[in-house]
Amino acid sequence: MIYTKLIKRFFSIVFSTFFIILLSPIITIVALMVRINLGSPVIFVQERAGLAEKTFKMFKFRTMTDERDSQGNLLPDKQRQTKLGRVLRKTSLDELPELMNILRGDMSFIGPRPLLVSYLNLYNEDQHKRHNVRPGLACISAIKGRNSIPWVERLEMDTYYAENISFKLDLWIAINTVIVVLFRKGCPDAAESSRVPITQALKKED
Repeated sequence: MIYTKLIKRFFSIVFSTFFIILLSPIITIVALMVRINLGSPVIFVQERAGLAEKTFKMFKFRTMTDERDSQGNLLPDKQRQTKLGRVLRKTSLDELPELMNILRGDMSFIGPRPLLVSYLNLYNEDQHKRHNVRPGLACISAIKGRNSIPWVERLEMDTYYAENISFKLDLWIAINTVIVVLFRKGCPDAAESSRVPITQALKKED
């Protein structure tokens, strides 16, 4: 499809460049706040599964400390997340570094959210189809309830998107994402999240 292979990627390059320049003052301010509150590094880097299940390094602003227990294990997320981290997640400002992932070609603005590489062996044949397209900054499940939606349903939405990708669908997701972000609906918060881990949710799928 011309839209998927050419036009969508062209839009990604143009708009990611535009937003990186436009939002550079905000990106700089957030980076300084993270540096002051959480120290270095400012950017959280983690390997995620992308197009064709190839791994890439995804960038986000740090929202948690590196506090560990007496055995050297990281404390639970809700204990490590700071007040600044909660604000960044609620406003989705922690996602701004992903604009660089979009510019590099790792991601698109719209697409299934990139998940951990270790989750790949949990998917059934149909769920693997979510990797037939580039992962995105925004997705269908994020505007349908995000963490309140069971993992199986979220993956079904990802598969639906991968099989029905179009400019019209992307535009609908983009508009609704703006609404969700402005009203802060369903934004993830480690201190409030009660979601069931994907490893448990998909256990019956093995």
